[in-house]
Amino acid sequence: MHFFKKLKKFLLFVTIFIIICFIGIKIYVKLSPEVVINTANSVFLYDSNGEVFFQGNDEKEWVSLENISPYVIDATIYTEDKNFYKHHGFDFLRIIKALYINLVNGETVQGASTITQQYAKNLFLSFEKTWKRKWDEMWYTIKIEDSYSKDEILEGYLNTINYGHGMYGIENASKYYFGKSAKDLDLAEATILTGIPKSPSNYSPLIDFQAAKERQKNILNLLVENNIITKKESNDAYKEELVFIGKKDRDELTTVMYYHDAVMDELKSIDSIPKSYSDIEGLKIYTNLDWDLQKEVEEIMEEEIPEDSEVQTAVVLMNPETGGVEALIGGRNYNYSTFNRATDSMRQVGSTMKPYLYYAALENGFTSSSSFTSEETTFVFNNQEPYSPQNNNKTYGNKPISMGTAIAYSENIYAVKTHLFLGGDALINVARRVGITSKLENVPSLPLGTNEINILEMAAGYSAFANLGYKVKPHFIERVEDKNGKVLYEAKDTKEAVLNPSITFILNNLLTATYDSDYIDYNYPTAIGLASKLTHKYALKSGTTETDNWDIGFNKNIVCAVWVGYDDNQALVPTEYKYAQNIWYKSIEYHERNLKEDEGWYEMPKNVSAVLVEPISGRLATDSDKKKKMMYFIKGTEPSSNEQEVFDSKVENILPS
Repeated sequence: MHFFKKLKKFLLFVTIFIIICFIGIKIYVKLSPEVVINTANSVFLYDSNGEVFFQGNDEKEWVSLENISPYVIDATIYTEDKNFYKHHGFDFLRIIKALYINLVNGETVQGASTITQQYAKNLFLSFEKTWKRKWDEMWYTIKIEDSYSKDEILEGYLNTINYGHGMYGIENASKYYFGKSAKDLDLAEATILTGIPKSPSNYSPLIDFQAAKERQKNILNLLVENNIITKKESNDAYKEELVFIGKKDRDELTTVMYYHDAVMDELKSIDSIPKSYSDIEGLKIYTNLDWDLQKEVEEIMEEEIPEDSEVQTAVVLMNPETGGVEALIGGRNYNYSTFNRATDSMRQVGSTMKPYLYYAALENGFTSSSSFTSEETTFVFNNQEPYSPQNNNKTYGNKPISMGTAIAYSENIYAVKTHLFLGGDALINVARRVGITSKLENVPSLPLGTNEINILEMAAGYSAFANLGYKVKPHFIERVEDKNGKVLYEAKDTKEAVLNPSITFILNNLLTATYDSDYIDYNYPTAIGLASKLTHKYALKSGTTETDNWDIGFNKNIVCAVWVGYDDNQALVPTEYKYAQNIWYKSIEYHERNLKEDEGWYEMPKNVSAVLVEPISGRLATDSDKKKKMMYFIKGTEPSSNEQEVFDSKVENILPS
């Protein structure tokens, strides 16, 4: 009892304090300029050709309250704020009740925000939780209530709230979900839509129909309790069979909203952009999106992955010179999952980690011909813990192989030996230099990709190889203007030299071994199936774990990174390992379709020489060799008759065994 007395006193004090603050703010608001509220979510996104691919709160889709179904209006009011027409922006009794319930339960189980407060929140680009933001939202709430009628506020709210799948406003949502205007929505349709804004990713009927129906049932019950509809009307509406359209009027792409979300996330991080829509009255955002490329990649993905499969994918195509992201797939269908796997997921990268290792090796005295013995190996360290990595399918040459062969077969033994010889810091140092910020554990298995890294991050890391040594920051936005054309932000190319261009050139050529028939010997190159399909020259590395499959490849024009796997980390089946490779080669080939065969490849630096070698061993080629391949070396490091063998022997002898 003593506790509850103290609690009541505390709540009374809080209430009095809030009322005093409210009166003071009210006076201040009267003296301040009017807030423009019909610009919330007034955003236009343009692709690289200057064509609009997304528009929020377009004037033609703004509908008056008279042209919105009364079922929508009633459902919204009694679900979100039944005292809307009675309060002045804040429902103090509701606030007190919510405080009491939340304190008793020890957690936030009930909210108390009004429609006006929610509308005020929608005037901001982001929903950061700071005291300043709370203060700004409170000020805007009071200002809105002071400047506009209740009908104007409700109309604005219904025209700007998020109904999921990129649909802002009731008219856009009504046309998207049901193919009709908002004035024509019946009770069942109105209540299913009203339930979405609370959590669009959870209550969209296109994502989770059962959750949407439960939410609809709660809304119908509220309407019954408040004598808006009868119990029979409620039951009939709940039982009504709903037919969803789920399409926009324009050329439909189910994946472009992943790009939209990435753009909006980047926008929030730009300091020069005002944080309130009311300060800018709309935005024009010019992006790097190549609409035709995005469309093609989506079609390729749908063609390669069976419709009934639950496997997911992420694809990034990025300009390595600028860091501009030209296409992005964050999942197979935004309608069913808004989680952006390209920007937000962390996955095991497998052998796509190895190029960072091999660059470090080339930088520390290794050459294209440097060899280790391919054989089953157990390493025993000072702590006496054995480590026994295995090659794919347990295939070993039982002979010395070159770095080119190790890359072609994605040899794990060669990679671990290289990693242990250099020391773990060498690989990590290169990864950090090219922009990998994810956690990397200095363990023997690091080059085999046991750590988790983001897909966009990996694409950015490979861009440093693609542009011969420069780190670039991936970005989606090129320019932002206000509605009058004033430039608020313009992206600047920030290239930082982090790698040696000559060594990078050598590595890039080694990465073509993954589909080169000259490396067919005791094993096959990992992407040999692409040899006859590629019309251009690319560096390529795949990565395979039990749960993840990657293909990342590039030339000087484009980096294409593809990941395939399950959200719940279930194991991939053998037939699913082909998806990433097929999506990769078809996507990058489409990008390069108008270029000549070698137009995207690199010129040999002046301090690099080309030497004919026997590719499997890496030794100098002789007349008796059936296979001879041109490999690249920094001048002065070309293999001679026995110098390379001495180096390789020295390296082998200092490895733990």
